Amino acid sequence: MKIEVLGSGCAKCKLLAERAEEAAKGLGVDFTLVKVTEYPDIVARGVMSTPGLVVDGAVKSQGHVPTVAAIRDLLR
Repeated sequence: MKIEVLGSGCAKCKLLAERAEEAAKGLGVDFTLVKVTEYPDIVARGVMSTPGLVVDGAVKSQGHVPTVAAIRDLLR
């Protein structure tokens, strides 16, 4: 599973990356976490509000930081 966190590297982006990693580890899935910080790459994925969470190429959330439980649901 490829998990991408889209954002400039702000505090919310870092929190989303931490929560996504925790959620994936909690599910016991094999995953790769990638941080995308370049705005042209973020916009190309259709995300207009950061932070964004992309799982296997599909945008799952944008503009807020979901809870670990909510991210776990998005990863299933």
